[in-house]
Amino acid sequence: MCQLLGLNANVPTDIVFSFTGFACRAEEHKDGFGIAFFEQRGVRLFVDPASAVGSPVADMIRRYPIRSSHILAHIRKATQGRVALENTHPFVRELWGRYWVFAHNGNLVGHAPRLHASFQPVGQTDSERAFCWLMQELAKAHAALPSVPELTATLRELVPGVAAHGTFNFMLSNGEALWAHASTRLAWIVRQQPFGRAQLQDRDLSIDFAEHTTPQDRVAVIATEPLTTNEAWTAFAPGELIAFVDGAPLAAAGAAA
Repeated sequence: MCQLLGLNANVPTDIVFSFTGFACRAEEHKDGFGIAFFEQRGVRLFVDPASAVGSPVADMIRRYPIRSSHILAHIRKATQGRVALENTHPFVRELWGRYWVFAHNGNLVGHAPRLHASFQPVGQTDSERAFCWLMQELAKAHAALPSVPELTATLRELVPGVAAHGTFNFMLSNGEALWAHASTRLAWIVRQQPFGRAQLQDRDLSIDFAEHTTPQDRVAVIATEPLTTNEAWTAFAPGELIAFVDGAPLAAAGAAA
């Protein structure tokens, strides 16, 4: 099973702690990894078909001063498509003058939608094919970039048709919001004031977030499995789609505003 990691925050945030624990899971998932993060409207994308355990790219990421409000990472265990750079998540496309980043965990059987010229997969994965179809259908549903609630409503109409073909755990971001959908396993947590100490599940490492944050900071972290042992993570319900904005689920973020 592939592994997903997403971060959405109200201020640019360091992901080194979470990525350190996340990368440990590449010991069982060795078919590539990648990470994408937004810097304003731009995206930096690092992918490698090698395991994150020994990859020089992964080592660089651990030392790279990543600070972003929107981050997606993926560790691959191949089901469809050979182990190759073009099949390594996350995938990136442009729509309405914005970059969109997508990563998927699962296996889709028999999902072969008709795709237009604007959105065609480069590799052979079911994941990239599903991403292209979602982008195509979003473009057909809206003439210009809609609001996050409108996009969320459209995705809730589109996603069940894909999920009917198998397991469709995914994360999607356009640098404004992060959408996460669970068919099976996905969990989330919001870290905010009062911040405390967190202990990684996959490595003997802890951090006191109170020493690295301000009282106004708010960060949502989403992962296939909880990354820490001493925090209260919330499991997604099967079929649940949540939009995260400014470090909180959409409804909570709207209420806070």
